[in-house]
Amino acid sequence: MAPRATLPKWLMDERLFWRVAQPALYFLGALAVTLLARRLLLGWLRRRAQPRSFAAVLLATIRFPSFLWSLAIALGLSLRFVDMTARQSRLATDAIAIFVIVSFSLVAASLAVRMVSAYGERQGMPLAAAGLTRALTRILVLALGLMALLAYLNISITPVLTALGVGGIAVALALQDTLGNFFAGLHILAERPIFVGDYIRLESGQEGVVTDIGWRTTRIRTLSGNVVVVPNTKITSGTLVNYSLPEPAGTVDLAIMLAHEADPDQVALIAREEALAVEGVDSKFTPLLLCDPGALPSHLQLKLVVRIHDQTQRGRILSDIRMRLLRRFRREGVPLPNPELARYWGDPYRS
Repeated sequence: MAPRATLPKWLMDERLFWRVAQPALYFLGALAVTLLARRLLLGWLRRRAQPRSFAAVLLATIRFPSFLWSLAIALGLSLRFVDMTARQSRLATDAIAIFVIVSFSLVAASLAVRMVSAYGERQGMPLAAAGLTRALTRILVLALGLMALLAYLNISITPVLTALGVGGIAVALALQDTLGNFFAGLHILAERPIFVGDYIRLESGQEGVVTDIGWRTTRIRTLSGNVVVVPNTKITSGTLVNYSLPEPAGTVDLAIMLAHEADPDQVALIAREEALAVEGVDSKFTPLLLCDPGALPSHLQLKLVVRIHDQTQRGRILSDIRMRLLRRFRREGVPLPNPELARYWGDPYRS
């Protein structure tokens, strides 16, 4: 006869069987509950997820980690029914807690970075500035997670903070200008006084189109095509004129100097016709010709105000208007000021 198959000894021993089976059953039951809760949560987020919304970002971030959290919670609950020594129980609990803290910190950092990226895309944040903001966000969240882990392990962080404080003072003194520009860059990103593509004028007189806003410097392309690199502290500490706000379109003015013998009505007619003939000038806005109170005794000083569609073209538009007026005045015989007394023909950027 063939030998009769026998069951393992631990299955024959009822007490030993339940010592093994009971924690396994508790684990499976707890896992079923946590997975059900996970499925309901993900389904709720999926129904509310819109492109670039918080629900969509959260759903993409926790989809896989939530499964690991379900396993960790179920395992932690089932360990309560396992016959272990106090030291073994403590080690198992600590291992699960450390896993949860570390994984939660990584997920929180990823979630924060995704939210910052989505916000940067909506606000049109420059790539360099967006990358810096994401890096700072990740470091901050991970640092908070590390502090939470050290606090759970009863490790004092006072010596670490003291060392960082002393080292931070030394670094701040050595990199004072760099840090000043760095925080000025953060201020520009938060306050948003300028955007890439804006036409601005600095207190120093430099003006042009903003091409890049970095963490230390801002780059401006002048009318001549040169790129001016401006430290961010110069922008935040000085007076700044942003011609592109609140909208790209706006008014510009041009100073016109003529002899007192000039006919104001004739000058007004010529100025309007020539201004409206320039590309980029808003034809729906009637150019205004105003008398400037700053006239010299031997000159008639007027101010032509026109509306343009794009402030980034103000230099070209004002130059075209100035040249057309000069040719037209000479052709029509409009008396111009004495060149020995008038040292300039208008100022295209006077405000």
